[in-house]
Amino acid sequence: MDAGIPADDAEYHAVAEIHFTTYLWLDQFFDFVEIAKDIVKRPFITIGFTAFVLMIPLAATSSDSMVRRLGGRRWRQLHRLVYALAICAVVHYWWLVKRDLTQPVLYALVLAILLGVRAHWTLAVRRQERAKSNRARVSESN
Repeated sequence: MDAGIPADDAEYHAVAEIHFTTYLWLDQFFDFVEIAKDIVKRPFITIGFTAFVLMIPLAATSSDSMVRRLGGRRWRQLHRLVYALAICAVVHYWWLVKRDLTQPVLYALVLAILLGVRAHWTLAVRRQERAKSNRARVSESN
């Protein structure tokens, strides 16, 4: 951990667990009927809980042994949940804030830029791979 920033999925999940436990215990005192009402009344809680649930398989499979057990391809597919999780987290924060939306908007912009760069990079790699396989097919047919 550097400067208080979690180093891996399990540590991010631990921070989310503390956040979630604080809500369950200190805010709602484990009153699950009230929690259910709160979920309906305040959708930011629903989307925050969704982000929390999406973190569970990521934290559970973040070790090297789980990467080997799942295989690299399946592990990467599973860990693509991080994109949905990030969107849910930003929406959770945006919906939570009542007055000054500056920080949630900045987080949303940073996330949009990062996701845009990632999408552009992924599409560029796929185009290169397609072009390479097309060149290979053309050379085989000659």
